[in-house]
Amino acid sequence: MGELASPLDNPPWAALTTVQRDLAQGGALAVRYLPDVAPFAAVAEQTEACFAALAALIPPESRVALQTFNRLVPPPPFTVERQAPLFQMVLEPAISAEPPPEPAHVVLGADDVPEMIDLAARTQPGPFGRRTIELGHYIGVRADGVLAAMAGERMRFGHFVEISAVCTDPAFRGRGLATLLTVRLARHIQDQGMVPILHVFESNTAAIALYERIGFAKRRAFFITVMRAEPSG
Repeated sequence: MGELASPLDNPPWAALTTVQRDLAQGGALAVRYLPDVAPFAAVAEQTEACFAALAALIPPESRVALQTFNRLVPPPPFTVERQAPLFQMVLEPAISAEPPPEPAHVVLGADDVPEMIDLAARTQPGPFGRRTIELGHYIGVRADGVLAAMAGERMRFGHFVEISAVCTDPAFRGRGLATLLTVRLARHIQDQGMVPILHVFESNTAAIALYERIGFAKRRAFFITVMRAEPSG
């Protein structure tokens, strides 16, 4: 990987080795989030030594995800289960979008985690585990007694905060809830003097258009690679 021009060039490494190191496992060659927090990991360099250090952190038949510039071909014991291109988007200027005052959102906490896991499982905005909520500030909209939509903060490093888990229950789509929550969360981040970023699959053109309307701009392309650690022998 070499010397990074910006911490944005490897967000998992930047987060796991600084602000979020208390939620990390690993050392100088490889790091990963605790398994029940997030599946993301990073290596200091794409070398055999670094991948061996990563393998020591991953139990056999478990999975981990790496974010890289290149289409990754990992060495054993890893095999690729999924690989896809995605865009990193950054909101640099002060956000100008004005969400409607209604519906009001709620701050989500530990008691909401079962509903959050269920909503994420049904809508697939990205991985969401039992302790993912510990990564940052999560908000949602409740309607008809259920969690209709949510969004929150995931990786944090330098003066950047990643928006993630933006999703809406299919029964409540078409009401602008994803836009509303993204705008409110972006404002919350900017009010702290931080810069909102996010990552979105290249194929998700509807989400990209939504984020561009809010003011996010594409910074660069990456690949996300989900790898499985094969048992030895």
